[in-house]
Parts: sequence; structure tokens; C-alpha cells
Amino acid sequence: MNRLLIIDRDGTILVEPPVDFQIDSIDKMDFVPGAISGMKTLSALGYQLVMCSNQDGLGTASFPMEDFLPPQEMMLKVLASEGVKFDDILIDPTMPEENAPTRKPGTGMFGKYLTGEYDMAGSYVIGDRITDVMLAKNLGARAILLQEAEKATEALAQKGLDEVCALCTTSWSEIAEYL
Repeated sequence: MNRLLIIDRDGTILVEPPVDFQIDSIDKMDFVPGAISGMKTLSALGYQLVMCSNQDGLGTASFPMEDFLPPQEMMLKVLASEGVKFDDILIDPTMPEENAPTRKPGTGMFGKYLTGEYDMAGSYVIGDRITDVMLAKNLGARAILLQEAEKATEALAQKGLDEVCALCTTSWSEIAEYL
């Protein structure tokens, strides 16, 4: 059965800009330290790689597709040059207030992975937010949280997610070593 690594984009692969949280130009694109080499290692482990992301208002006047695509394509090109290729890319363009079932931590974008053909218990969601851990729980997977353990431990416990989260770290090499 196929196992997945479901990897959040902003804050996990690319540094999320603290001002507007949108990577809408090449100038604002910067990789999280260690992400490229860590993902290169992960791509050789036999997991299928799935990138997922909430992109608030993508395709609207406030975040046109033509602003999103250049950094997205550049990121994919850089990763591919290191042998990292995604088997699937899932982007939700809705706003948080829409409460769409496709918006993480909802599982609406992941329907084809919930048919029983994938080993979700042997799969991981890798992300930088508690909502990524919630997504893992909702999918029946485990989570790896790219965050300082001291900072995350209390929040995970408060939400009853400490059993879902297999690892809290700020290091991509530690993620690769764990997996």
C-alpha cells in the first residue's frame, strides 16, 4: 500500500512572509533552511509526495493567479533540479471565513487518498502549524510539526493532538533522519 508525505508549502518549504503571509512574487520567495536537502532525502524513501496549501483568495483581485504562479513554478523547478518531484499538488483558494471542506484541516481536497488504497496510518503530514497536525488527525495519519518543541507542546496537549504528532523540530535534517 502506498504511503504519503503530505507537505505544507508556506512556512514548511517556503518561508512565509510575516507581513502579508503571501508569496506573490519571486522577490518574496525564500526556502526554509534545510528544506531542499531534507526533501531530497525524503524523496528517496518510497513515499508519494503531496504538496498542499491554503492560499487565501487565490484567483481573486487581491491574489491573482499571475502573482502566485511565478514563485510556485520557480519553487517546483528548484526542487525538481534536486530530484524532488511531487506526485500531487493540492491548493485550496478559499478564505477562512468560507469554512470550505477543502480548506485544511478539512479533508475535502484529499478524497482520492481516503479510498483505502493508501496506508494513511503509515503516512505523515509535515507542516508548521497546529492545523497541519489537525489535518493529520483528520486523515488518520501522523504529523511532523516544523516548530520548536517547547513552543508546540502545550498547544498540542490543549487540542488533544500530542498523540498524533510524532515529532516537533525546526530541522529538516532531523525530519529526514526520523523518517
